[in-house]
Amino acid sequence: MKDSKIETNSNIALYSKYRPENFAEVLGQDHIVKAIDGALKAGKVSHAYLLCGPRGTGKTTIARIIARELGTSPNDIYEMDAASNRKIDDVRDINNNIGTMPFDSKYKIYILDEVHMFTKEAWNALLKTIEEPPKHVIFILATTELEKVPETIVSRCQSFIFKKPTDIVLASVVTNVAKKEGYTLEEGGASLIALLADGAFRDALGTLQKIISFSQGKIISLKDIEEVTGSPKTILVDNFLDAIASKNIEEGFLCIKRAGVDNLDMNIYLKMILVKLRYALMLRYAPKMKNEIESSISEHDMKYISDLVALKPEYISSSTLSVLLGAYQSLCNSPISELPLEMALVEILNEK
Repeated sequence: MKDSKIETNSNIALYSKYRPENFAEVLGQDHIVKAIDGALKAGKVSHAYLLCGPRGTGKTTIARIIARELGTSPNDIYEMDAASNRKIDDVRDINNNIGTMPFDSKYKIYILDEVHMFTKEAWNALLKTIEEPPKHVIFILATTELEKVPETIVSRCQSFIFKKPTDIVLASVVTNVAKKEGYTLEEGGASLIALLADGAFRDALGTLQKIISFSQGKIISLKDIEEVTGSPKTILVDNFLDAIASKNIEEGFLCIKRAGVDNLDMNIYLKMILVKLRYALMLRYAPKMKNEIESSISEHDMKYISDLVALKPEYISSSTLSVLLGAYQSLCNSPISELPLEMALVEILNEK
């Protein structure tokens, strides 16, 4: 185990450097912040918290903020990764040490990450301790797989479900951190990084750090971001949608082939297509949302989908979106990465 002291050297990862230090700085988890912050201010402290949700959404951050709000010093915070400390002997070490009083705080706080990795024997050893810990001990458990945590443990904790932040929230964080580091991202760059991060703050800032490390100047172009991340070029997404709109199956196959030749991740390529098609449908069927859509995408993308919708193409439709969603779900099981999108193209354009 180790305390939660955070490094401050210049080589620190951006995710750690800009990790929220209080509830006011936490983004995208308002429902959790409101509940926990309100309870702590009212003096209602639980003996055990269970934080569940996708990776990179702030579970460990919230755990550390709880400790900080309770005035717990680094000497009395113990963090353990259950992925590498998952056996009964590791839990016995906890049980043997919880009886000693804190060094210089009111509470000793144990932050146990990836707890779904504990063995059955380890869970059994922890159960009694979780149920009746000493008054000076608080457990904060974190997991990405709630279904693997025994119900007997869940029922003895206050549970909070984390959700993925929206791409808008992620793009805002990326933009602000880039500015603090002295960089400016070209329009659409932050949105692309957010999309690639798939709802994880850690991944978004990790990608930003990689981009900054390869940057030759303080202004980072969309082209540079595409090259560093290996993400599909915007034009390749537009061309595929144009092919569907014009019922040009040959051009659609060529777009997919170009993506394959460029060794692009088909998951990312198809996701970018889905995102743009979704906004096109929103603009087509709910035009009053135009301002909201404009605030979410680049000027280039807004002009593109506006022009696309103005033509009222038959195949830019909800049924097309549904077929492409099915293709996206099939990607992980396909022996040929391009095949699900190729089959979807044929189905959309009703080619026999």
